[in-house]
Amino acid sequence: MKFGQLFAVAGCTALLGACSNSSLLPGQDGTLSRLDVEDMGIAVAADSQREYSFTDKKASFWYGMTHTDNWDDWHAGWNIAKRRLLSDYTVGVDGDTLSRREAEVTVYPYKIDRVYTKARENFYMFDRVELLYVELSDVKGDSVWIELSPRLISAGKQGAAGIEFVPKESAGGVITLQPFKDVAYRWNGTRLMAPADAGGFIISYTEDGSAAQVAALFRRDHEKMLRERIDRMNALVEKSNPLSSDNDTLDKAMAWIVLTTDELVTCQQGNGIYAGLPWFNEYWGRDMFITMPGAVFCTGQWETARSIFSDFAKFQDRNPESETLGRIPNRANLEGIIYNTADGTPRFVTDVYEYMQYTGDTTYLASIYPAIELSINSVIEHGTDADGFLVHADADTWMDAKRQGKYPCSPRGNRAVDIQALWYEQLRSGAKMARIMGHDDESRRWDLAADSLLATFNRMFVNTADTLVYDHLNADGTPDLQYRPNMLYALDMVADTAVVMKATRDAWRRLVYPWGVASLDQNDPQFHPYHENWHHYHKDDAYHNGTVWLWNNGMAMQRMIEAGQQDIAWQLFENMNRQALYEGAVGSLSENADAWPRKGAQWARRSGTFLQAWSNAEQIRVWYQGFLGIRPALLDGCITLAPRIPSALNTLRYSELIGNGSLLGAFERTADCRIYEYRLSGIASRLKFDIEDFATFDLAVTDGSTVRVKVTDSELTASVTDRDGKTTSKIAIAPDPAKAARQQAMNRYFEGTHFAVPSMKENLPSLSRYFDPPLDYSSIE
Repeated sequence: MKFGQLFAVAGCTALLGACSNSSLLPGQDGTLSRLDVEDMGIAVAADSQREYSFTDKKASFWYGMTHTDNWDDWHAGWNIAKRRLLSDYTVGVDGDTLSRREAEVTVYPYKIDRVYTKARENFYMFDRVELLYVELSDVKGDSVWIELSPRLISAGKQGAAGIEFVPKESAGGVITLQPFKDVAYRWNGTRLMAPADAGGFIISYTEDGSAAQVAALFRRDHEKMLRERIDRMNALVEKSNPLSSDNDTLDKAMAWIVLTTDELVTCQQGNGIYAGLPWFNEYWGRDMFITMPGAVFCTGQWETARSIFSDFAKFQDRNPESETLGRIPNRANLEGIIYNTADGTPRFVTDVYEYMQYTGDTTYLASIYPAIELSINSVIEHGTDADGFLVHADADTWMDAKRQGKYPCSPRGNRAVDIQALWYEQLRSGAKMARIMGHDDESRRWDLAADSLLATFNRMFVNTADTLVYDHLNADGTPDLQYRPNMLYALDMVADTAVVMKATRDAWRRLVYPWGVASLDQNDPQFHPYHENWHHYHKDDAYHNGTVWLWNNGMAMQRMIEAGQQDIAWQLFENMNRQALYEGAVGSLSENADAWPRKGAQWARRSGTFLQAWSNAEQIRVWYQGFLGIRPALLDGCITLAPRIPSALNTLRYSELIGNGSLLGAFERTADCRIYEYRLSGIASRLKFDIEDFATFDLAVTDGSTVRVKVTDSELTASVTDRDGKTTSKIAIAPDPAKAARQQAMNRYFEGTHFAVPSMKENLPSLSRYFDPPLDYSSIE
């Protein structure tokens, strides 16, 4: 079996015989099919052993393993604001320990459920409450007990509210352990014992001596607190992002990915998004603004978006003497602020503009515009070269690893291709926002800078003779020829269509494995096939030199979809959905993976953080903006609908929040035709359609109106009905010969395109040395 054939698309249903004449969408008061969080349980077999996580949406998270007793991994257990509090706990009935290895385990977005022979355990966290609840029910015995792992805490002692422990990494706080019910209990120095009907145990963390009040409030309101948490999650998967298709993997995986992504949207240090769990529970500007379109815009969280922009803008470097004047931080954590990124700030600016396109909200711009203005003008005045390129240090791109904090592992200074693309979009977005603000002179100046940059970019970064785009220009002006995925982010700037097509196809064949996009071509002498291989090299040397980064999947799939190759893109998309459901951490996508499978394996091993914000968010974004083709542009008074539905799907119903309302959509494929149906709810807009081989067309649609588009090989018909069912307009068009010819040419060009295949060479330079004992993080070779 070839690697490109693994995880073949499943779930196709037989095509219906003829087009349906009935509406695919529910009535005006109806709802789409829903997937409640109670229906989202993932059963995990004992031999599968999977990670899982929950957060309180504030500053704490729990990192667990489904079947491991007394887990002691790094960051295992309860962590609050970068401090580890408690690694694990053990529960039992009478004199017996309830071993997780013997439990039937099901993980839900809001709890983990373990069923033992003598009891049932449900573990919960709650929104913005520093408290864990270990519920024990169906107890077959006289008593229940709990022990907290002693690794990170002091010995327990009796306190006013319960048994108190001092975490070794606390900032003066106390962990308090008590039975859920206010009943008599016994403490033997390590184990708290309570009656069988005590309901389990509460574990709270307080820094103000309020454990008794916290427990009393929880006992009184725990059902309400749980209901609010479930309702919040259901609102995301039922109201913001309902999805129903003929592919069960798609529906469940996307719901899980939406919710595990939302775990990371927190208010630890102002509002922001954790970069990943378990060790990136802090805000990274680059990661956050890559994540926002999928995590926040596609889920319609407008207040959250404004809060993140405003809170992070407060950290902007405003020191006129600073080399990083105008930059948004790369990292903001409780230890300090770091500005070592050239891409976080452009993404901040383009995200603000994209937020406005999704919402039509121009009133917010006045408050954030000074940060945008400073970010652009400071680069123009101090951060560009004579050609208008944004210059930066070797490790100021997303490929930022440094050995010993000093030596860049993948130097890309001083003009990286992705940074120039982001700088270009920053200028264009900034110019549009300047016009909204009435700063016409500034808008013209920024547009002229973008015009000049575009022309220079095509002259210096694009090699039309060899049909390639350089990864970066070195400080001496020479182009770097390493083959990396970064050029995918700049293809919108490339004028030559042949270069764009070749870059897309070559990237897929050379970098895109079934498990994700590699950071370096395997034929490069600097290639490292495995992320962690300490006997041969330092981990950081591999980080951006071969290791797969799942966040790049989004752009790789987007470029394929733009070329009309959605079936090729779907193979990777489906593989990621399968990872979320069946591999690794429950419901989420990892940060990294090896480029090559380990010896004897067919699939590459995941690595890095088990839940990475931008990996998840790009999967969400490419679904809505790519496959469904929903691209709001409310500042321009329209919503573009350019669906590219893969052939694996025959029926779809979905919705997305836009502005003050929502867009409902449906799709049905039969043997005779394809039907696309849309309804606006709460908004009115001009809809711009780009469907299959037909010329684009616009329709003005009012609130409550439904558009039905029927497509056959020879004709497209579209009709608009108002909320009362009255037809208000109709059109019929034939295929556009020029568009059809372009697509046919692209289909021929991409025919046979396959995933990258590991060459599995043994003579790689990275494998030429062997260290025994193996290297570690502090090693200097």
